[in-house]
Amino acid sequence: MGDVLREKPIDAAKKFVASYFGGCQGAILAGSVVRGEETRTSDLDIVIIDQAVPSSYRESIFENGWPIEVFVHNLTSYQQYVKSDCERAKPCLPKMVSEGIVLKDEGFVSSMKKEAEEILAQGPKRWGKETIDVKRYFITDVLDDFIGADDRGEAIFSANTLAGLLHEFVLRTNGKWTGSSKWIVRSLKQFDAQFAKTFVDAFGAFYQYNEKNRVLILTENVLKPHGGRLFEGFSSGKTNQ
Repeated sequence: MGDVLREKPIDAAKKFVASYFGGCQGAILAGSVVRGEETRTSDLDIVIIDQAVPSSYRESIFENGWPIEVFVHNLTSYQQYVKSDCERAKPCLPKMVSEGIVLKDEGFVSSMKKEAEEILAQGPKRWGKETIDVKRYFITDVLDDFIGADDRGEAIFSANTLAGLLHEFVLRTNGKWTGSSKWIVRSLKQFDAQFAKTFVDAFGAFYQYNEKNRVLILTENVLKPHGGRLFEGFSSGKTNQ
């Protein structure tokens, strides 16, 4: 696939939309190619708005020298997915629409982009104290597993879980959107580049050298403004009889 001559992303995307979704009302090219971050393994992410489709779907196709992932919605399913993304604090679809290049617009894509930009600027719903305490408890629990693990495999997967929980905690307690996979690091960099470096360096030191102390210090520094580790006295779901 790497040896196939690729067309320019926007040209390939326009041809794809014309060939497969000529009757759609809106199309947006998104992803790494529009951010100038594409690599040799990058694909084209294309959002399609088509009122003729009964429900949303996602499909992968190789066309015009590019692997293409297409996200097809009608207006109702689009709004449902945006709502779901916001509730999860992982605004994948709003990001795609906000940053994307309009390939086709029959009157409403520009308003969708404006709405997406407003959603991203607003940030996710802020956590209350009860949610923060629950998250502190689970971070503490995983941290204890990580510190106490003598088995290398158990320590690695405890670290994986801890990294995800810490990334979420830092961003949500600061009113920022979260991510997954590579977007964990990207979201942290968007929030605070220096913290992101400290985060990556701490976990990198563990994965490479089995050094746990930097992860321990990082975790305690993250939790400290919110009361530190939490175990003693934590209770969830208990009802008074």
